[in-house]
Amino acid sequence: MSGARDTILELKARIGKLVLGQDHLVESMLIGLLANGNILLESLPGLAKTRAVKALARNLAADLSRIQFTPDLLPSDVTGAEIYVQTDKGGQFTFQKGPIFANLLLADEINRAPAKVQSALLEAMEERQVTVAGKTYKLPELFMVLATENPIEQEGTYPLPEAQLDRFLMQVVISYPDEAVEGEIIKLNRAENAHKPKDKAAEPAPISQQAVFDARAEIDDIFVSDAAQKYMVDVIFATRFPDRYGDPLGKWLQVGASPRGSLALDRCARVRAWLDGETFVTPDHVRSVLHDCLRHRVILSYEALSEGVSVDQALDKIVALVAPV
Repeated sequence: MSGARDTILELKARIGKLVLGQDHLVESMLIGLLANGNILLESLPGLAKTRAVKALARNLAADLSRIQFTPDLLPSDVTGAEIYVQTDKGGQFTFQKGPIFANLLLADEINRAPAKVQSALLEAMEERQVTVAGKTYKLPELFMVLATENPIEQEGTYPLPEAQLDRFLMQVVISYPDEAVEGEIIKLNRAENAHKPKDKAAEPAPISQQAVFDARAEIDDIFVSDAAQKYMVDVIFATRFPDRYGDPLGKWLQVGASPRGSLALDRCARVRAWLDGETFVTPDHVRSVLHDCLRHRVILSYEALSEGVSVDQALDKIVALVAPV
């Protein structure tokens, strides 16, 4: 077991103690961090999305910025703006950095802002830079957007544009905890609100960013066989040409995943293999990240929607029909 993997598993354990009953959420955040991607977290309110992101920032030596997206937010509130200031040499414009210049950006309830504001994140998410008034500013080497959203059926929300959705490495859907965990959550909250003085010296030091960079270097060496790669390609092409597999899949999907979907499957499957202590990717690793990587990249047909078919059900059918080589 490598030192980097030990450290990342320690980070996972620390977050798990603060976010109960959401193991998939914690693992998905780590996969996004190690794969150098951005994560879209979706659930009904109150299911620990924001808490999980804060727990990650608390245990990682990284700056966290939080933006509460609202209908009256402006793009400059995200990226920053040129400010006119008076100096000894006269008036001049100076760039004032926005909250996006952080290691971890929590875009809270991103679907409560109009598309113009949401699009302000596109360049940062894809190219790790921001352009303001014709000048380009680089973002930190460790940079990750963790956006949260409530389902679009709720009042006062805006669907995210497809171009922006495609730039999220994964879309993670969070469900309710079970009865036993619900009780543990109440106990944890009760203990946190007991107003007991905290011993800061007793808290473990945050994990360094270098551990993430070391882990990424090891993940780059994870082996992907031709057979595993073909399985990923076959899955992607099943979303694009579902009629090859007959009904009902053929009538369920209208738009398939882009090449970013293939890249996301490859990156996330390699991270999953590394976290499992493996040196190569298996079909099980691909299947374990398939739904999170693809659910926001495919569009259902009218027939599927009218029949009440969900994206996850369509992806389940692909998993059942597409066999590894």
